[in-house]
Amino acid sequence: MKVLIVDDEEMIRGVLREYVEFEGGTAFEAADGMQAVKMCREDDFDIILMDIMMPRLDGFSAVKEIKKNKDVPVIMLSARSEEYDKLFGFEIGADDYVTKPFSPKEVMARVHAVLKRKNGEEANKDVVSFEGLTIDMAGRNVYVDGEKAELTPKEYEILFYFVKNKGIALTREKLLMDVWGFDFYGDDRTVDTHIKMLRSNLKQYRKFIVTLRGLGYKFEV
Repeated sequence: MKVLIVDDEEMIRGVLREYVEFEGGTAFEAADGMQAVKMCREDDFDIILMDIMMPRLDGFSAVKEIKKNKDVPVIMLSARSEEYDKLFGFEIGADDYVTKPFSPKEVMARVHAVLKRKNGEEANKDVVSFEGLTIDMAGRNVYVDGEKAELTPKEYEILFYFVKNKGIALTREKLLMDVWGFDFYGDDRTVDTHIKMLRSNLKQYRKFIVTLRGLGYKFEV
């Protein structure tokens, strides 16, 4: 989980960073909207926590600029609780709105709720793309930089399962149970072997399948 925290108050950024990292995420910081827009042009984030009142470029303007090129979830953070501000935030594409002062735990709960909703929407799409990797769920086709990848039926199933559970740590046992089924008699090496072949077919986009030492795997973009 890559989280961009945008706020001109260093203390607020620091507190939110601690909570993101405590929950296993990676936090990035921007002190104003201009810096946030620049960072979003250079990198991809799973979610943005965006303050509204900031120097150089306010949060609303930053979100509008970011949304021109990136479909990234945004939670607005503001000391302003007026209904107009909330409605305007939703109108420009914000997914949630938290009023200061807030509890960092509440913010993280909202982060997880937004990401869960986003991942659910993504999993229900017929076609999803992550950089140059395009996955056609309905047609059971996978394209790497425009070229069709030749995957085995089981590799398709594993990849689709990963996409539907993006960002979730998956044990080898869970993969065996959900992809191979209850009646499969095998061991963890079966999972590792198939994922090794899948990674090979995904070429440079193998990076999205992250190994969790001693646990299993996670599909992370």
